[in-house]
Amino acid sequence: MELFHAIILAIIEGLTEFLPVSSTGHMIIASSAMGIASNDFVKLFTVAIQLGAILSVVVLYFKRFFRSVNFYLKLIVAFIPAAVFGLLFSKAIDNLLESALTVGITLFVGGIVLLFVDQWFNKPVIDEEKDINYLTALKIGLFQCIAMIPGTSRSAATIVGGMSQKLSRKAAAEFSFFLAVPTMFAATAKKLLDFYKEGHAISSEEIKLLAIGNVVAFVVALLAIRTFITFLERKGFKLFGWYRIIVGAIIIGLYWSGHNLEMI
Repeated sequence: MELFHAIILAIIEGLTEFLPVSSTGHMIIASSAMGIASNDFVKLFTVAIQLGAILSVVVLYFKRFFRSVNFYLKLIVAFIPAAVFGLLFSKAIDNLLESALTVGITLFVGGIVLLFVDQWFNKPVIDEEKDINYLTALKIGLFQCIAMIPGTSRSAATIVGGMSQKLSRKAAAEFSFFLAVPTMFAATAKKLLDFYKEGHAISSEEIKLLAIGNVVAFVVALLAIRTFITFLERKGFKLFGWYRIIVGAIIIGLYWSGHNLEMI
């Protein structure tokens, strides 16, 4: 993996982590296109740089993270389902991380859902995180488990989950951002631990790539979050739905026409 690869993947991560288009899916496709998808360090890198992106949430919403203990308790409750599911099915999830076809299918199906989500959940009653109760937080956390299938999008799953519980688009998106902090921190820690358990070691050059990747993802995500919130409030999800459908259809079409997208 070269510096150029690291920067490209980090830019993709920063742009897509908080959009309902699947950052993991886009990085799988990008790493496959660059011929580095099968590399063990690349698989670690695509998870670890998500930490840089989600730290942008802490910076942008700094005051929210010091509002009350209840804020953290709700995040813990919402985080538990994904933690349990991830521990139980980590191997199966890792195998799916190598599948471009899986990404194509989930992008396509998720895109269809996003075309209609604004119509399905158009009567929100919760506009702020402080009005979310623990049961609602748990239900949103269950939706997050769906996002472990590459291409689904953690952001899309949790935002749709929040809207299904009568959160406004903005409230659902912001809670999704907050929930990303413990989720991505835990995912990065587990991936690093597994990497070492499998007998791998990280070289000084790879540490440098991880540092640069996280910084780039952080800066790009800072810009992307504000833009996304503004766009979401004004336009909704339909554009993202069509984008997912088009990209998913292209990936599926290329796969079935015999192109080796996965390069593994």
